[in-house]
Amino acid sequence: MGEVLVRPMRAEDVAAAEQLSGEAFLALDRQVYRRDEPDPQPRTAEHRAGWVARTRHFLDTDPGGCWAVDDADGTMVGFATSIRREGTWILATYAVRPGRQGRGIGKQVLDAALTHSRGCLQGMLSASDDPRAVRRYLLAGFTMHPQMHLTGTVDRRAIPADTGRRVREGTPADTELMDSLDRRARGAGHGPDHPMLQGLFRTIVSDTTAGSGYAYLGATGAVVLLAASNRRTAQALLWSAIADGPAEQTIGHVTGANDWAVAVGAAARLDVRTRGYLALRGLRPPTTYLHHGALL
Repeated sequence: MGEVLVRPMRAEDVAAAEQLSGEAFLALDRQVYRRDEPDPQPRTAEHRAGWVARTRHFLDTDPGGCWAVDDADGTMVGFATSIRREGTWILATYAVRPGRQGRGIGKQVLDAALTHSRGCLQGMLSASDDPRAVRRYLLAGFTMHPQMHLTGTVDRRAIPADTGRRVREGTPADTELMDSLDRRARGAGHGPDHPMLQGLFRTIVSDTTAGSGYAYLGATGAVVLLAASNRRTAQALLWSAIADGPAEQTIGHVTGANDWAVAVGAAARLDVRTRGYLALRGLRPPTTYLHHGALL
């Protein structure tokens, strides 16, 4: 392997990191996708803009967790971003340029990011199906929990008649409630991530005597992040998202601990497929919680 330089990421690196990430994950998706699924496509302009905004947020809130790797000629060949939230370390993403993988670059940049986890009792990340990355996470002390995604055409006849009755639009005034639900589900609030998420996504909230919960919904209505105090509230939020969404939907980042979500998907006649892993260190898979892929 030629000489490389592992260094702190800078704001001017974000555009190059996004391009590298897009190329690396598209190449991986093309390796592992199933023939009965649509061919993987490059990121949309909206996805790219969200990626850039999120990575700038990481640099603003946790610059010590963001690292880049340069080749001898100064070309970025890898990077990693990570954050700390109330004693929990979260690996947002890391990638190595296609054609440069298998040369130790991934280990070097992941080791750099892991220095940001020192003193944290808990760790989380959402892993792809790349066996090389999975091996690195296992060696770093993470346990791997297979993830599912529920996808297909929604049977709208299955949507409960009272869907949406206990759900309202969220506001920034709900942030304290959201953080308390995060702590209950995963042991740490999202803290400064909530204002960013509220600027990017629609927020729905349920807060009644029967339970509390919230969800962020993407442009198509898909759940980006969901936390609730109990199964009934989690299902009410998920059904509300499904009811407001298009005919074709995907619910991602579902683990075996989220049987309530699998039950909703089965009732809506969505197919269950496996994809990637939730990797955890120092905590169990959250139950009434669907994690964000980068913010967990």
